[in-house]
Amino acid sequence: MKWKTICFAGAASFAFALGAAHADTQQALRFGVEAAYPPFESKTPSGQLEGFDIDIGNAVCQRIKMKCVWVENSFDGLIPALQARKFDVINSAMNITTKRRQAIDFTPPIYVMPIQLVAKRGLNLLPTTASLKGKSIGVLQGSTQEDFVRKHWAKEGVQVVTYQSQDQIFADLSAGRLDGGVQEVQTAIDGFLAKPEGRDFDFAGPPVSDPTTLGEGTGFGLRKNDAALKAKIAAALDEMKKDGTLSQLSQKYFKRDIIAK
Repeated sequence: MKWKTICFAGAASFAFALGAAHADTQQALRFGVEAAYPPFESKTPSGQLEGFDIDIGNAVCQRIKMKCVWVENSFDGLIPALQARKFDVINSAMNITTKRRQAIDFTPPIYVMPIQLVAKRGLNLLPTTASLKGKSIGVLQGSTQEDFVRKHWAKEGVQVVTYQSQDQIFADLSAGRLDGGVQEVQTAIDGFLAKPEGRDFDFAGPPVSDPTTLGEGTGFGLRKNDAALKAKIAAALDEMKKDGTLSQLSQKYFKRDIIAK
């Protein structure tokens, strides 16, 4: 009888431990992020994640009472890594496009940021095939910018050069190895134009536009079968739109409201 009691107690303790471990797992929300795209996501000198998307993610976790866990991944590998369950949600300035919707699901758009060409002053470049023919243009690998330039420019004699990080594009622009780069406006300002290495560069022409390749705004990406998690996160984001939290974060980083209406 005593042996059975001890075994039962041990089994109960083991089951409790398993339950606690399962609860801990359930309480964590793993965000996939490519942390080289300021001001949306980047690292401080001490290695801490910071940025607009990071603040949004942390606020969502607080609302739904889950612990944020950040998993770093190259941008072009975010969707495969999500599908492989390396994390639960993509939170990395990913635009919502028809192409991406074929592979994963998205929350409603959170914000919209224009995409624009950057080039050296004096080159008088414009975001047209006539102006860019024979020129080399850098884009982030796997981005909507890459889809846009390949669809509209590559077949007209524009050389498309892809990079695994936005910092590499800015470095090659500064070194004269690229004629231009296409990226989101605020990333160009904070990551390059406002820095000493970008002093001789500026936006070249108006923002580019194509809903098919550039999408309808930026949202969180989720696996298609995670409907319950999507609903929980979407509800939190909707609350944050209504109470002004998202607009306050937008003003903090961009001095304007870029939140999708």
